[in-house]
Amino acid sequence: MVVTLLGNILFLLLTLGMAWGAAALWYRLLLPAPWRQLTLGLWGLVAVGLVVLGLQGQRLSALGGQLILLAVLLGWWFRLRPTHDRPWAEDVLFLATGSVTGSRLTLDHVRRFEWRTRDEARVRWEARHYDLDRLDSVDMIVSSWGRPAIAHVMVSFGFGGEDFVVFSVEVRRQKGERFSEIGGFFRQYELAIVAADERDAVRLRSNVRGEQVQLFRIAMSRAAMRSLLLAYVEEANRLAETPRFYNTVTANCTTLVFAMVRGIGVGLPHDYRLLLTGKLPDYAFEMGGLWPGYSLGELKRRGGIVEQALAADDDPAFSQRIRRGVPGWEPITLPSDGPT
Repeated sequence: MVVTLLGNILFLLLTLGMAWGAAALWYRLLLPAPWRQLTLGLWGLVAVGLVVLGLQGQRLSALGGQLILLAVLLGWWFRLRPTHDRPWAEDVLFLATGSVTGSRLTLDHVRRFEWRTRDEARVRWEARHYDLDRLDSVDMIVSSWGRPAIAHVMVSFGFGGEDFVVFSVEVRRQKGERFSEIGGFFRQYELAIVAADERDAVRLRSNVRGEQVQLFRIAMSRAAMRSLLLAYVEEANRLAETPRFYNTVTANCTTLVFAMVRGIGVGLPHDYRLLLTGKLPDYAFEMGGLWPGYSLGELKRRGGIVEQALAADDDPAFSQRIRRGVPGWEPITLPSDGPT
């Protein structure tokens, strides 16, 4: 009885593995037509045949066939390697890299596109320099587009309320390629960390794509701000040296930030809202990370910056104008450099 039960469980798991294999081949098999279609068709035919065989009582034969096929598939899967050598889309052509000399931070490729449509922009990449001694703000920017609990999260660093640079963990798409959340589970994309001007990264989402964008000032000491910024630079440099695959769950715009925050000594517990990125402000509020003195509802309401962004548009003071009325951006005294 126990043997039969274990056999049934194994059969079910291997059947699910065969279904996963079909999706992996669909999203990741790089063969020209008609060989790709032929491979997918054969996989589906054999997978269904083995399930039918197992249901007809030939369980051992079905299990053996499934194990052999999945072993071959996994051998191919684990040989897949990320690369920096692809025809990348213009907006992810360069990865963020940087260096620090004393209190001077240099970012080599800061994106400063002037977006006309979601696909067309005046292209501009430039080196920028920042004085770490003037670093005095960190903001979380959350952009959503109507999918429940799903959003894109960026982190912006401010210097004296004048200069801002926003870091965005993104899919590194190829020219003409569109993003698929499902494809993100199957090593379809490489990972990118992009440094950008807010008139680029924020305006693209609020003004051009018509997304709902919220800005939350983070309650963080100057020492922690500096540590987090340098963690971003170090992670970006590592990624530029060693490519990684993007993953919709394990390597995305939230999980990498979470790992960096924990890496600078901030003890944050794991939580399902790290996967449901649209819920990240709720998690940050519960952890005491958002600007104090306000309810979560008020922080969300006053943090909505679309109206300000549309009014500011291409104004050089875009970053200052979108912060008007956002909690924490009134005249303030920064938290002390004690523990966060």
